[in-house]
Amino acid sequence: MKKNILAALILSAIATVQVHAAQQLNVWEDIKKSSGIKDAVSDFEKQYDVKVNVQEMPYAQQLEKLRLDGPAGIGPDVLVIPNDQLGGAVVQGLLTPLNMAAGATEQYTPASINAFKMDNVLYGVPKAVETLVLIYNKDLIDKPLDSLQAWYDFSKQQRANDQYGLLAKFDQIYYSWGAIEPMGGYIFGKNDKGGYNPQDVGLNKPGAVEAVTFLKKFYADNVFPAGIIGDNGLNAIDSLFTEKKAAAVINGPWAFQPYEAAGINYGVAPLPTLPDGKPMSSFLGVKGYVVSTWSKDKALAQKFIEFINQPQYVKTRYVATREIPPLTAMIDDPLIKNDEKASAVAVQAARASAMPGIPEMGEVWGPANAALELSLTGKQDPKAALDGAEKQVQMQIEAMQASNQ
Repeated sequence: MKKNILAALILSAIATVQVHAAQQLNVWEDIKKSSGIKDAVSDFEKQYDVKVNVQEMPYAQQLEKLRLDGPAGIGPDVLVIPNDQLGGAVVQGLLTPLNMAAGATEQYTPASINAFKMDNVLYGVPKAVETLVLIYNKDLIDKPLDSLQAWYDFSKQQRANDQYGLLAKFDQIYYSWGAIEPMGGYIFGKNDKGGYNPQDVGLNKPGAVEAVTFLKKFYADNVFPAGIIGDNGLNAIDSLFTEKKAAAVINGPWAFQPYEAAGINYGVAPLPTLPDGKPMSSFLGVKGYVVSTWSKDKALAQKFIEFINQPQYVKTRYVATREIPPLTAMIDDPLIKNDEKASAVAVQAARASAMPGIPEMGEVWGPANAALELSLTGKQDPKAALDGAEKQVQMQIEAMQASNQ
């Protein structure tokens, strides 16, 4: 009898240890960003009696590591990825769909939450956003101009003084998209599930042709320097701005620190309006938390993601990391609203659209950029160049899909 009681006690203790051991989550966070979730992790551990192990690694490399660590049983439950890696990850079966209540997703800007959907299925929760903004030298211009046409007029005037007004890499679709999308172009249409239809490419729609024709003006009459075309264009733009030879540039938050280090007294604003009065759009980059297919407790992993994205923790994360959160309530929060840089990024992010996260997007960049360069330098008519780009994209997608069959 005593042996039976002792055995039962031992089995009970082992079971207790096993249950306790199972109550842990492994979380991969971005480099130098774990301080932003420290308080949320601590509160989650107390509320759910769970141990959360946080490990930092570059967010753009986490999926690559998951491919090996996940099947080996040493991967994370929760990780951070950029939205443009979502499509490939879903196709490869690396991520678990999330089952969140409608109200839980409504706190995010539509573009940011949609960035983690594929065929209307949610796979992640947005953590931070970044997008293009207008950066101007306060010593060269008092305040940012409202419209792209006004910047064109100002830029022409500046050339008389051997200076430049606004500079931008419009020969790349990442930068010209801000005009193309609001004026009627699109990359992929939608399918009946609400996802992207890679067979419907809209690079040569009348609105896209009109947008490129308008942007072409900046390359005429020496308004833009010839050196900003092509691969070294961004370096040329940065040099002209930091040498105080250009009044403004279209660039992203990644440029803030280098411009500050160069001693530029700069301001930041959302992108200007287009000829029809609509504000320029931009591509939205979104980092988001996702759950691994190999997570041993997917429900708890999802609870963790929802828990740490409550407004009070998001605010703490912003203070620690300065990454712009995609919560609609935070756009008007004094923490962001009173910070010129953060406010400009937040406002522009709400106007932006996420890059399509499907694998076929990889076939778009080359042909689109080539068409823009041909158009803007006058080597080819914009419509002819965009027609050619669309055909090239469609051919490459067909070849890609055929090779995957």
